[in-house]
Amino acid sequence: MAEKRKSLADQAYEIIKNNIMNLTYPPGMPLTEALLTEELGMSRNPVRTALKMLQSEGLIVTDYYKSMTVKEITDKDINELYQLRELLEGSAFKLIFEGGKAEEYSYRIEEKVVHMCAVASDVYKWELADTQMHLEIVSIFNNDRITKFYESNLSELVRVGMYSLKNGMRIVPTNENLKKMIKYMRKNDYERAFAILKKDHFMQGKDSAMKEELKNE
Repeated sequence: MAEKRKSLADQAYEIIKNNIMNLTYPPGMPLTEALLTEELGMSRNPVRTALKMLQSEGLIVTDYYKSMTVKEITDKDINELYQLRELLEGSAFKLIFEGGKAEEYSYRIEEKVVHMCAVASDVYKWELADTQMHLEIVSIFNNDRITKFYESNLSELVRVGMYSLKNGMRIVPTNENLKKMIKYMRKNDYERAFAILKKDHFMQGKDSAMKEELKNE
């Protein structure tokens, strides 16, 4: 059966959303239907529909005069998103070990890390692959509500992650550290494995650099 062709509105939505998430359209950038119709080579109707969808997701905001801009990333956003990640993944990672599944999950996480290494030359693709690694960790809960709640924040986590990469987080060392984490998981060494996850993927060491960048923009 032939795959159903995506509507122009869906195509516009995907392009605009990707450009927001990979910072082609940076936080605070004004967006107009005229600009986007010309850039995407589409009529206004599908672009308008796509913008409404992105507004409902909170990636585009409007002011009193109905002007549209890409949602800013504030200090509060950064703190809340990484706090969310640490709370969920910290509990999930501990549960992996307490449930005797450290070795099993080491292989599941390794599959994601292999993909991260494969796309290391493309910052955006690497960040998307990184989010899949984090989703693998929280999958231990086997809780649809937690998964949906986490997925609903992934767009913002990707954008904040892009800032993290822009401000000093290095892809190759991070990949190598994750490989070490996997080895510790296979040794059932929770303390050393979690220390790596916490250092590279939670709030510590990230917030000051990102906040300084946001202040300078």
